[in-house]
Amino acid sequence: MVTIEKDKNNFVFEIKGMHKFWALKSQLVIPIEHVIAVYPNTRSLLWLGIRWPGTQIPGIITSGTFLADDGNIFCDVSNKENAIMIELKDEKYSKLIIEVENPSNAIALLTNKD
Repeated sequence: MVTIEKDKNNFVFEIKGMHKFWALKSQLVIPIEHVIAVYPNTRSLLWLGIRWPGTQIPGIITSGTFLADDGNIFCDVSNKENAIMIELKDEKYSKLIIEVENPSNAIALLTNKD
């Protein structure tokens, strides 16, 4: 699971618990202006691309960096019902697919750029 905080001109994505181990990452800091779209995830997690590095156990967890045709994707999801997609520009990752506690609240936070 990932928590999101707004810190001045950045969004701070904090990977929680054992997910840090599975994702091989503990935090992402993304400038607010680099977030271009946010919505509930509908993309299948069975095949995102080549996993490098990370963990994938189909139906249980998909976590880490994936090299895909449409750019690098960072994913951290064990409950796909709470997953959101964040499209980015000018970043290492073209997309983040993350599990959050409350998708509606996370989408509201990420789309309110004031």
